[in-house]
Amino acid sequence: MRVCVIGTGYVGLVTGACLAHIGHDVICVDNNEEKVKLMKSGQSPIFEPGLSEIMQSAIQTQKIHFTSDLAAGVSHGEILFIAVGTPPLPTGESDTRYVEAVARGIGENLNGGYKVIVNKSTVPIGSGDWVRMLVLDGIVERQKTLVPAGGVPSDEKLSEFAAEFDVVSNPEFLREGSAVHDTFNPDRIVLGGNSQRAVALMEQLYDPIVQRKYAEDQSLPPVPILATDLSSAEMIKYAANAFLATKISFINEVANICDRVGADVTQVAKGIGLDSRIGNKFLQAGIGWGGSCFPKDVSALIHTADDYGYEAQLLKSAVSVNERQRLIALEKLQQVLKILKGKTVGLLGLTFKPDTDDLRDAPALILIEQLNRLGAKVKAYDPIISQTGMRHGLSGVLVETDAERLADGCDALVLVTEWQQFSTLDYLKMAKLMAHPVIIDGRNFLDPETLIRAGFQYVGVGRQRVRS
Repeated sequence: MRVCVIGTGYVGLVTGACLAHIGHDVICVDNNEEKVKLMKSGQSPIFEPGLSEIMQSAIQTQKIHFTSDLAAGVSHGEILFIAVGTPPLPTGESDTRYVEAVARGIGENLNGGYKVIVNKSTVPIGSGDWVRMLVLDGIVERQKTLVPAGGVPSDEKLSEFAAEFDVVSNPEFLREGSAVHDTFNPDRIVLGGNSQRAVALMEQLYDPIVQRKYAEDQSLPPVPILATDLSSAEMIKYAANAFLATKISFINEVANICDRVGADVTQVAKGIGLDSRIGNKFLQAGIGWGGSCFPKDVSALIHTADDYGYEAQLLKSAVSVNERQRLIALEKLQQVLKILKGKTVGLLGLTFKPDTDDLRDAPALILIEQLNRLGAKVKAYDPIISQTGMRHGLSGVLVETDAERLADGCDALVLVTEWQQFSTLDYLKMAKLMAHPVIIDGRNFLDPETLIRAGFQYVGVGRQRVRS
């Protein structure tokens, strides 16, 4: 099938590359010329495991092309994905200006033939009908440019305006750091729409994935497809992320109680996670959630509830707990080191989660800001940020090139991001390089006994403090 993906961020580029990999003819459109040039060369503008390899393979087989020409993309695609960003506004609502511009642009470039316009961006509930209205507005604008004022369009012109399309909501459930894997191994595919024709085309598009032809385990039954109305599909995306964020905030609140009563939250989480009604995922206590999805989507859902006269108290509490949790590492540093002014603190990890280069709303940024405010010197090492030289948004922190340089002279280390590499560092050598061998395990990721044997004072979240 012929596919156009408009927007090449995490969602758009992964979607386009994976659809090309399974045999569809894909054009990815982006208005950033430098980014398009980079992608044409086979380089991914984002770090995502497996993405560069899939892109390069699809380029070689000519299954994927990159352009800044929206008209060419719209003309090519039977299915048009809108995958532009919807960043949060200060009010908490989503900024949909990019979706609006693309929807109008699609309308201005439709020229006959049936199209399915797919909302892949995370958009406010009710956006399906809104996008349809904007596309129609774009068609009207095109009419104005092609027909003189007061004129009557010719039959040829009328045929250009006879655009037939349907809008489908197809929310993404990709995790940064495993987005390619998640595309080929989804838990479900949600298709929201009012047109059986459009849903049928989407089912045809995804059939190789539904049939597990590219899955890790091809013996599994087909991927469930849930067909809903537009609003329900949009709500599913928000509700899923809001639930997961709330689950993390819940276990963090339990961890804070464990700290006070002497219980171990890792054992508590294991105990409750064995309950089939609860499950063990997203029960890892730590210093809170961040990134581009959870904060934005929870805030947007709260804002939507407010718009319709309902106060989402549980969601607001989840946000409140998370904001406080980001300061837990700071509190533990103060408990161990007392005065932080003049001390040197090293951060292990900067990105909001491992296997990504994404710093958006990362807990590390709040920690850096607060440590600077209290007069501490802050250093950091991150496997990706240190390698790429990215420094945007990282004022007030010295980014080191390896973990041992980070440890040298530090009064304490804080594990911020649970990169797998951090489980096998030479902590014995690092402890000897430090002024005070203290480590705050902000993700309960490291083995306390290993750290103790290396000479560290180990402090976890919701766990008994252990001394060497």
